[in-house]
Amino acid sequence: MEESEVEKIDEIPCTSNSSLEDHTRDHGFFGYVGIEAVLDQMRHKAMKTGFEFNVMVVGQSGLGKSTLMNTLFKSKVSRKSCTPDYEEKIHKTVHLQSVSHVIEEKGVKMKLTIIDTPGFGDQINNENCWDPIEKYINVQYEEYLKEELSINRKRRIPDTRVHCCVYFLPPSGHWLRPIDVEFMKRLGKIVNIVPVIAKADTLTIEERLEFRDRIKRDLEAYEISVYPQKEYDQDVEDQILNDKIREKIPFAVVGTDKEHQVNGNKILGRKTKWGIIEVENVAHCEFSDLRDLLIRSHLQDLKDITHNIHYETYRVRRLNEIKMNGIGLSPLMLVNSGSEKDDAGNHV
Repeated sequence: MEESEVEKIDEIPCTSNSSLEDHTRDHGFFGYVGIEAVLDQMRHKAMKTGFEFNVMVVGQSGLGKSTLMNTLFKSKVSRKSCTPDYEEKIHKTVHLQSVSHVIEEKGVKMKLTIIDTPGFGDQINNENCWDPIEKYINVQYEEYLKEELSINRKRRIPDTRVHCCVYFLPPSGHWLRPIDVEFMKRLGKIVNIVPVIAKADTLTIEERLEFRDRIKRDLEAYEISVYPQKEYDQDVEDQILNDKIREKIPFAVVGTDKEHQVNGNKILGRKTKWGIIEVENVAHCEFSDLRDLLIRSHLQDLKDITHNIHYETYRVRRLNEIKMNGIGLSPLMLVNSGSEKDDAGNHV
């Protein structure tokens, strides 16, 4: 019996990998499995739990940062617009202030946090004015790392990391200022920077195009990394889409929270004595391109690059520092070693 069984086994033909793949592709062979239902499961879970998105706005006073954020999300989300008895004043130093909102659209909840940087670029001497911003971003990475390495960590770690930094360039029409170069060169290594030309309606179309070309040349000359970075394109499709976006960076934008009647339709726009500048009209400005990038097409990619690239770089560096100092990877030790940075973050 044993010999006959062995002979029978030997006579069984081997099945190649290619034939197995053909069987798995042939849904009619076994019938419908339902693998595609995982997309519905992911959508249901995302709608139930919601997600976080943290945007930092940086630029000198008077460039319309708050107005643009309100226009982007069609709500009063900026610190300036939702603070009672708000007084516009020039700060002697950079003070980072954040405001959070829960926005819901078609059942999808998003916790939106806008981090403002009043005082940036407003002084005669702006030396090292980017330091508090850099510290704030790193403190958020440190907080996430401590939660991640905690023994009794939370099932879902609160994400306060900055996913995107919108940097406002004044519409001078000339070139990047030293403060612009230094800020983007330093911060481009730790956060996704999206530069925009603020109040673009103060420039003619020709001036706008010429200004953009000069900025692009400066970005390339100073080796400044802005989002979307070429090295993170995952495939040809991503590259084609991102190349179109890179051609338009920095986006020339106009923000407003006022509606006007144009041909019987309500539109967001700024009324001037020459006519109405329609914010969402691509012939007037590139606000819609910025909105699509930040919200409609690249929001998840911004979060993925923050987690997989910027946070991962910080995480590796911090763990190597702890290891080099002869400290074990105990979460308690990590908390103690990061206390100085926490103090810096609280001071900011």
